[in-house]
Amino acid sequence: MKLDQLSPDRVALRSPETVMRLARMGSFHQSRLSFMRVLLRRLKSENWRFERRAFEIDGRGVGHAVYTMHGPERSYSLVAFAHDLPPEQRSDRVIATAWDTTFTLFDGIPSGADIERLSRNVPLQEAGRVTSSELTVSRANRSGRLFEHVVDCLSRGAQPDRAQIDAVGYLMRTTAVYGSGKLGAADRESICDRPEFAVPFQAEMLTVFLIRGFVLDLVEHMAEARAPGRAAKLEPGLRRAFGIGNSTGLGMAPFLLNHPILLNNWIETREIALARVRALPAITPAEAQAFRIMLRRGRRNVDDWHSEHPIQCDKIAGLKSDLTRLAARLDEGALDAPQPWDALYRWSETALSLEGQELLVALMMEPYGALIDDLPSRMSADEAAGFRIEGAMTVARLREILERDYAWALGTDWAHPDAQARAWYVSAEKLEPRLGERHLEPVAAYEQPLAPGRDAALLYGTLKSEAGDTRVADVLLRHPEHRHILRRVQIAARHPYAEIRDNTVGSDVLPIDLLRAKLSFFGACHFDPRSDRWVRINMFRNAPFPHEIADMEFAGWTYPALPEVLS
Repeated sequence: MKLDQLSPDRVALRSPETVMRLARMGSFHQSRLSFMRVLLRRLKSENWRFERRAFEIDGRGVGHAVYTMHGPERSYSLVAFAHDLPPEQRSDRVIATAWDTTFTLFDGIPSGADIERLSRNVPLQEAGRVTSSELTVSRANRSGRLFEHVVDCLSRGAQPDRAQIDAVGYLMRTTAVYGSGKLGAADRESICDRPEFAVPFQAEMLTVFLIRGFVLDLVEHMAEARAPGRAAKLEPGLRRAFGIGNSTGLGMAPFLLNHPILLNNWIETREIALARVRALPAITPAEAQAFRIMLRRGRRNVDDWHSEHPIQCDKIAGLKSDLTRLAARLDEGALDAPQPWDALYRWSETALSLEGQELLVALMMEPYGALIDDLPSRMSADEAAGFRIEGAMTVARLREILERDYAWALGTDWAHPDAQARAWYVSAEKLEPRLGERHLEPVAAYEQPLAPGRDAALLYGTLKSEAGDTRVADVLLRHPEHRHILRRVQIAARHPYAEIRDNTVGSDVLPIDLLRAKLSFFGACHFDPRSDRWVRINMFRNAPFPHEIADMEFAGWTYPALPEVLS
């Protein structure tokens, strides 16, 4: 069956009212569309070649290394600097001034002069400056629990304890991966026309992928330096069990609000992929078998998911029950029904939690690379094109849009203290977004425009006194304070998934929902909230290493393989 015969109009896309709620967005999982997986598929399909050009690291783990990926037209090099950081200086905060390792992704192959220049700047991070030859700047810290355990075990010729690996999942965690012009690096506009960077965040994902390879090489190198000739290498299966951790806090939370067209393209692409699968009239035996295997791998992945946060613990427990119910549903013959994926998804809407529904969405995509792997090319956005306000729009038309797309906001009692309990602002001390208590802290005067629901209601109130045929340009001349929200409303009218349909300043808002939604599109897994405002994740766990790309297995490498499948 041709792809154009599987257009989403056979199964309607889920409505924004269903999808764009924070509780559901905070239950998203990685999928075939996630940026890590898009990157590795490209590296394999285009036969990218890996080269370790330099590894000048001493026995203390201090020095530099250069890891290069050679593509069809260009090469990119991770330049890594390893440092001997005292434990008391190790911090994941954005205001930290020293790290265990610092990195940049160089556009091409760096010369000796480039490495010398970078050595004077990259370890300084915000206090240094790079050039347009650098695409990203990053840093990472060791896991206090696991890094020394692995070095010690390997130096004794032994393998590290698998239970400790599963409990942590990474040897280092990044605290920032900057791109898009940060610290003088190349602007995205200068590289977005390159095929390998057309999909969002590909330079950042390539950076983290190469960092993971460097970190595993580093720990083996330090073990060998501690016990020359006696130290062991990590067993390949155990080696792949390590990802790269990441600590992400409120600094990332406003991103989805500040990039509405990009958010729309991410969500809409995901919804189109789901609709294509749901529209399939039947399932082949091979597809059914692939799904059953991925379901079992997904269950094993959930079994390896650890968190101490009460909310996430409850979600994981519920997800395990969901997967048991889903397996039972399959045993009852769900995949033999007409249009089985559509029927199975509709069953999940009442039988499973939001976590379970969204994991099912991701798992349903797994057998259908030929059907959906063309879609990530739609996920970038030219947001400048949506900046212009349509001044000729009438007030009557604007009211219609508000009543349709912001009904939830117009029905909220914004005078109630709980409705505006919080306020987003930028901390001068921490240099990052913060969420303050509006009624307890003097933050209202510094509030950022990150409450679109409230502002849409304020705009609607102003329009009540305007004639229906009045142009919005005339309204803005008298009320320029509504310019930013009017622009958002017009964007939402053209892009149905551009707006989150929940209160982002209410007393019950959970910023971790915003974080998880974005990170799921990156491809992160094992979300571990440390509070309602920051989360630790794992990236590239179970993935091949750069030198293994040609032999990698693509049937959902994010999920741990089953021993009987590998045998």
